[in-house]
Amino acid sequence: MEDKSDIIISASTDEQVAELVKKYNATYLHWDELRYRDVPVDHEVLWALMKLSRRNSARRIPFKEWALQYNITDEVMRIMHILDSGAGGTVEAPVPGLRTSGRMERYIVSSLMEEAIASSQIEGAVTTTKVAKDMLKSRRSPRNVSEQMILNSYVAMKRIKELKSEEMTIDLVKELHRTITHDTLQRTEDEGQFRDDDETVVGDPLDIEKVYHYPPDHNKIEIYLQELCDFANNSSGKFIHPLIKAITIHFMIGFVHPFVDGNGRLARALFYWYALKNDYWLFEYMAISRTIKESRRKYGMAYLYTESDDNDLTYFLDYNFKCMEKALQDVREYILRKQEEQREAFRIAADLPGISTRQAEILKYVIKSGRPVAIKEIATMFDVVYQTARTDLLGLAETGNLDMVKDKRRLLFVEKTGG
Repeated sequence: MEDKSDIIISASTDEQVAELVKKYNATYLHWDELRYRDVPVDHEVLWALMKLSRRNSARRIPFKEWALQYNITDEVMRIMHILDSGAGGTVEAPVPGLRTSGRMERYIVSSLMEEAIASSQIEGAVTTTKVAKDMLKSRRSPRNVSEQMILNSYVAMKRIKELKSEEMTIDLVKELHRTITHDTLQRTEDEGQFRDDDETVVGDPLDIEKVYHYPPDHNKIEIYLQELCDFANNSSGKFIHPLIKAITIHFMIGFVHPFVDGNGRLARALFYWYALKNDYWLFEYMAISRTIKESRRKYGMAYLYTESDDNDLTYFLDYNFKCMEKALQDVREYILRKQEEQREAFRIAADLPGISTRQAEILKYVIKSGRPVAIKEIATMFDVVYQTARTDLLGLAETGNLDMVKDKRRLLFVEKTGG
């Protein structure tokens, strides 16, 4: 590239160029996008001025052998405010009393399932969401590796809730990896163990010759992971917004790629763990991976843009915050639907003497499913023990609200057909 210093200096005083720098940095264009824009100045000159502006305002996250940098754009600032005011610990739920209600656990089951399913589908699990949900609801054993991946991710998501008061350690990372990859790897001994060579690469699943990322030396994985744990545990004392830290952890697991497989699912699981750890309780309801799955190419490009542009994390931040906003919108709509379902259950209970509100909700669930429902499914979906689910269903059958049928050794319950 020829020396364009004089041209850059001259262009920096041009008001039209200054406006373009401001405009394209607001949307944080990457060079691959900028170079195709019709602009009244040399693209490389404009890019140099954009980069200079970014460097002057960037915040840095120094790791030992490389440094991430990022800018907080107006769009990211706007979404952070929405998430801080709508998903944090000090904010009342969209449904009054939701956080203290016994129904809270039941409300999040579907979202946990959606997250587990979508996160696995991003990594190649081949099954429909409906089939996968039916498997999780009925608690049947997985029939193939794809279903095992989904079950593992679901178990991991539930485990994350139990770990949210813990600090991030290498042992915690390995435990989650073991859970996520159980019975899905070619070698069982790779579960929860760092890769022991540098043959693992991130490539195009449709083109084995196309490599997007060569992870760092496997001999340094433990060093890098320990540094990431220190970062997560805030040992430096420097404040970084919790959601920016959560996204950084997500990115770094993908970048270091500590395991032979399962890194993507692990990265997203640790993102959730850190958000919940920092009291973003509404994230339990948010199936962010479902949004990522719908824009999978942009997800991959956010990784690539960050790595190809001097480890500028802004691209990855921008993408993930937009996914979070979409997931939050989805969960608000979901909770409003659940609120209406709860009201309807109260009405059903009032109209049908002898049944509880929970039984009314179970009755509505069975009718809506349009198929025979087993006791285990009700126990899963309503987050109650098997005996409680059995008692509720038998009660609904005894009061004539459901029909009970036997399928081999199982009791199944279906909508009353008449008589």
